[in-house]
Amino acid sequence: MRTIAIIAAKEIQEGLRNRWVLATTLLLAALALSLTFLGSAPTGNVGAGALDVVVVSLSSLTIFLLPLIALLISHDAVVGEMERGTMNLLLSYPVGRGNVILGKFVGHVLILAFATVIGYGAAGVALMLTGASTLAASWYAFAAMLGTSIMLGAVFVAIGYLISSLVRDRGTAAGLSIGVWLLMVLVFDMALLGILVVDQGRTISGPVLNALLFLNPTDLYRLTNLTGFNVSQFSGMAGLAANTNPGLGALLLGLSLWIALPLGLSMLAFARRQL
Repeated sequence: MRTIAIIAAKEIQEGLRNRWVLATTLLLAALALSLTFLGSAPTGNVGAGALDVVVVSLSSLTIFLLPLIALLISHDAVVGEMERGTMNLLLSYPVGRGNVILGKFVGHVLILAFATVIGYGAAGVALMLTGASTLAASWYAFAAMLGTSIMLGAVFVAIGYLISSLVRDRGTAAGLSIGVWLLMVLVFDMALLGILVVDQGRTISGPVLNALLFLNPTDLYRLTNLTGFNVSQFSGMAGLAANTNPGLGALLLGLSLWIALPLGLSMLAFARRQL
């Protein structure tokens, strides 16, 4: 554990030195504040609380932005250090390769967690300062959105590590990372929507649709935040919430597996890799 903590601290220090922490935090805060003040205008017409609209807006933003940030900071975690020669130096110390992956993973997830909590938390603080009335359930939904956003970031950090452990150069890692982002954030849902339109409910029933949604972590995140916590009617996903109801526990378990499996495979690939 001490070795993992030391490596995690090293990643955090490098993130601070490279301005990743500051840039990510400021970006998330700026977008969150913009959505808070611009997106709460229609609440009086639709009957939604201001914080409920913020949760829906930030959840939609997170699906596109946080996976990209996570892949950007993790895609060269292994191959980049191998190209620079620093990985050989690190492994010359009595440290296992698995600990290297875990330490780097913890460090990068902590960077994302800090940026997410501070950046998105600024939206909650700003809303409080405006004096807007919010229910306890809305704050619960906001806290759940923060937690699951960190989980989604951890998923793509783990995927970035798997890519970095398998490829031979940083350029390939960057290209594959962008491809994975496009596939999971855009292409998968568009393809699934096309299949559903063509199928017209003949083959793909509710349980089959649930299983297909578990193949994409962004859909698990979307289901957790946009069809739960009493905000589905404000997100335009009330119909989906009624037809797909795998349960909060199953959704969180699915996200956890999406973290554990790529991370475990990256540790296995790195352990077998020749330096």
